[in-house]
Amino acid sequence: MLTTINEMILPMILRYLTNTGIENPEALSIQVILLISGLYLILKVVDIIANYYMNNIGHVMGAMIETDMRRDAFNHLQNLSDSFYNKTKVGQIMSRITNDLFDVTEFAHHCPEEYFIGFIKIVVSFIILININIPLTLIIYFMIPIMIFSASKINRRVRKTFRKQRNHIGDINASIEDTLLGVRVVKSFANEDYEIARFQEENDEFLDIKRDTYKNLSMFHSVTRIFDGLMYVTVILFGGIFMVNGSILPGDLVAYVLFVTTLLNTVRRIVEFTENFHKGMTGIERFVELMDTDIDIFDSEDAKELTDVKGHILFDNVSFKYDSSDDYVLKDIDIEIKPGENIALVGPSGGGKTTISNLIPRFYDVTEGAISIDGTDIRDLQIKSLRSNIGMVQQDVYLFSGTVYENIAYGKPGASLEDVIAAAKLAGADEFIDKLPEGYDTYVGERGLRLSGGQKQRISIARVFLKNPPILILDEATSALDNKSERLIQNSLEELAKGRTTLTIAHRLSTIMDANRIIVLTEDGIQEMGTHDELLKSDGLYANLYKRSFGDMNE
Repeated sequence: MLTTINEMILPMILRYLTNTGIENPEALSIQVILLISGLYLILKVVDIIANYYMNNIGHVMGAMIETDMRRDAFNHLQNLSDSFYNKTKVGQIMSRITNDLFDVTEFAHHCPEEYFIGFIKIVVSFIILININIPLTLIIYFMIPIMIFSASKINRRVRKTFRKQRNHIGDINASIEDTLLGVRVVKSFANEDYEIARFQEENDEFLDIKRDTYKNLSMFHSVTRIFDGLMYVTVILFGGIFMVNGSILPGDLVAYVLFVTTLLNTVRRIVEFTENFHKGMTGIERFVELMDTDIDIFDSEDAKELTDVKGHILFDNVSFKYDSSDDYVLKDIDIEIKPGENIALVGPSGGGKTTISNLIPRFYDVTEGAISIDGTDIRDLQIKSLRSNIGMVQQDVYLFSGTVYENIAYGKPGASLEDVIAAAKLAGADEFIDKLPEGYDTYVGERGLRLSGGQKQRISIARVFLKNPPILILDEATSALDNKSERLIQNSLEELAKGRTTLTIAHRLSTIMDANRIIVLTEDGIQEMGTHDELLKSDGLYANLYKRSFGDMNE
């Protein structure tokens, strides 16, 4: 407000000096001019201080809003279920919480500022000018709504193209991420040219969208420049006629020109801000879309904490499908796992073995039936306490970009180095870790690329040892390893499973022969259940799988 008032006082000072100089020059003494100059100098100092405050504090405020929005988006992403990530590109998510929110900083600061300044200038200018000459003021202000209406029609097209631009940059990010994470596969198939051509196609499409954006922006700027010229022509034409007729003084015409210049500068600033406005609004819209994504898996109002876990797991007539339109992956499954029991799930692909392992920690909720732990439906348990009591070792090991220590300590944030070393020894990982260049401080690379498959798997097992959960889920933890690594990992897994309720999903039957019970699962549900010896004697599906598996090994 202070900077705006200062800007609007200058035309009034020049109007006074011009009219007084023409009509009553003797009234303009040196003292009066010094007084006016001193007053304007004081106002200018106030303007400089106010402008500094506005730019500094305003931008910091915008950055704080951006920071809060990014925090809220990230927190919300942590609570979204696996089904959201199954159908959403990570590049799109990254674009929403980085690029989109960068523009919110400028938007949050300049949007209220520019419109507030514009409102003051339009209203105050109208009040001043209407008292100088009513017809000329009405002519000028009649053009402003026409200008706003014309510009707003183009504005809608600009907004649409900015949204397309944001969506497409997310696709480009996803494409880059996909190619770079799979760069070894790309090189192994000598498909560099294919990836370059695919990326160029995306890049060219983005260029076409930006061309459309800048075409609409240029039209927007052209419309405002047309009205710039019309307003100046109006002031010169009608102002000149009114001055010849004596209904307006020369100083008044000077004031009109300066006020029109002020108004046009305001419109130009809003026009220049229009691009930031649309970017910011698009960023906010995409942020709201993300925040409006429903959280499928959440704590019930009276959810209880899971404590003193015995490890009794019961599947009671459980059925599951991923979406309402999909076929059932599991149908009427009944399984009881007693405390400390080691149960193995085997069978052909597509039978739902991994789905069962994902249902226990509530990565998905059952469609029908119920799963209970120690007699309590898992939907009545706090998710954090449920998952804190479950340890998972999966075939596809994910290591974070960091050190060996940081990746093992992830199982128990804040764990001491001694605890991490003890967990690594239990997992049989200390032997190779000690040989690494910097031991536990060795950087493992993106997704652990600097380590072998067996080394990554042993670190993931050490992570679970450190967590020390009463329930353990092993999802084909050794199927991607060579025989030597498999033997090492299998010894670690057997040590890890001692005293815990364990569910093992196995591809290699040699790893589950000592399980308390083996469940054979197919697309038609549970086909067989029993010990290794019992299932071999029954000469059913398990026996055929066993013979085929060990027949292949003998060959």
